[in-house]
Amino acid sequence: MPSYDYDLFTIGAGSGGVRASRVSAAHGAKVAIAEEHRVGGTCVIRGCVPKKMLVYGAHFAEDLEDAKQFGWEVGACTFDWIKLRDNVLGEVDRLNGLYTETLENHDVDIFHERARITGDHEVTLASGKVITAKYILIATGARPHTPDCPGHELGITSNEAFHLDALPKRILIAGGGYIANEFAGIFNEFGTKVTIINRSERLLRSYDQSLSDRLLQISLVKGIDFRFNAEFRGIEKNADGTLKVSMINHEDLEVDCVMFATGRVPNVEGLGLGTVGIDVGKRGEIKVDRFSKTNVDHIYAVGDVTDRVQLTPVAIREGQAFADTTFGNKPSHVDYDCIPSAVFSHPPIASVGMTESEAKNRLGSVKVYQSDFRAMKNVVAGRNERALYKMVCEGDNERIVGIHMIGPDAPEIMQAAAVAVKAGLTKADFDATVAIHPTMAEELVLLR
Repeated sequence: MPSYDYDLFTIGAGSGGVRASRVSAAHGAKVAIAEEHRVGGTCVIRGCVPKKMLVYGAHFAEDLEDAKQFGWEVGACTFDWIKLRDNVLGEVDRLNGLYTETLENHDVDIFHERARITGDHEVTLASGKVITAKYILIATGARPHTPDCPGHELGITSNEAFHLDALPKRILIAGGGYIANEFAGIFNEFGTKVTIINRSERLLRSYDQSLSDRLLQISLVKGIDFRFNAEFRGIEKNADGTLKVSMINHEDLEVDCVMFATGRVPNVEGLGLGTVGIDVGKRGEIKVDRFSKTNVDHIYAVGDVTDRVQLTPVAIREGQAFADTTFGNKPSHVDYDCIPSAVFSHPPIASVGMTESEAKNRLGSVKVYQSDFRAMKNVVAGRNERALYKMVCEGDNERIVGIHMIGPDAPEIMQAAAVAVKAGLTKADFDATVAIHPTMAEELVLLR
């Protein structure tokens, strides 16, 4: 039997890599992990977690205004971006420490440097140190895509948005997905003039069109501008430091900041995949089987680098399944059916299962129930903003195949509703459940 330095060497200490390493070590494996940036990965350091904190901060803009209708005398309010930014980054530092501590408590050796595959069962660190391992796990995640247009280097991505020295007065956000709409809502609430440009004529293409149409309608009322069927011609810097953006099908636009939110691409460059012949797809994603194994028997990959479902909870489950399969004597894989998701826009969107269009294409006969209402808080506040809940059911048996929501706290409500969809419950099961009144969530058991 060959002797190796480690049973497992993980490249990348994001959500998937940390979970896989920690659980593998708990199963008794000798584990090491390499991370060239900070332990925690995209979600903790420059993604979901700090973004959600900005979302919380942005909500106060409307809450403070609405409070007046509930009897609160709110004086003149000012917003301090630097204070929020630094508090958020401080929390990121704390979480980075906790993730590092978790690995250390499980006796996982951490190398704070880049690693690449240099041979069978072999990785080489940036320092030159060569390490051997029985198994290698690639969990290097993905990074923001930057359009290839003249002047693209003048723009930022979501990575840099958390570190701005000041809020821009005018920002152009490129993209129609969840990152673009989330940051549009954040910056708009902070007082920045926001324009979204999108190559197609639809936002959030993977979500039910009723929700994306409603978000567009509400966003326009909030003052966010949209330019559809637009593509960059180029970005130029003016003498005063502002940016001139030219695009197809629309007039030029002058802004203070351009932010790219045009998707994410797998981090595979410089990993040495070709050294051992690992198969990759058209976008550079590492191809794996249902157990996250590549075409090379001892090399696995989890998380966004595989471009299966780019969600943190999915990467965590993939890491858990890998560890249980490889070192826990419990073969398991992730079920990708009925994965719930959310867009933390203003207001937020949440969804699970098939959209109405998908259900009609796949099932033929479907029934759709919905509720279009104004949340009680919005009524008292005088805010004419309507929520929409939608339930998609299969034909005669009315098995629920999709639930889609836009409105306050939609993601919080959806987590429980997603369990019901995953379990295969029917519309009758929801109808038989007594409502909790008065709540927004009760609309789910009152749909007609």
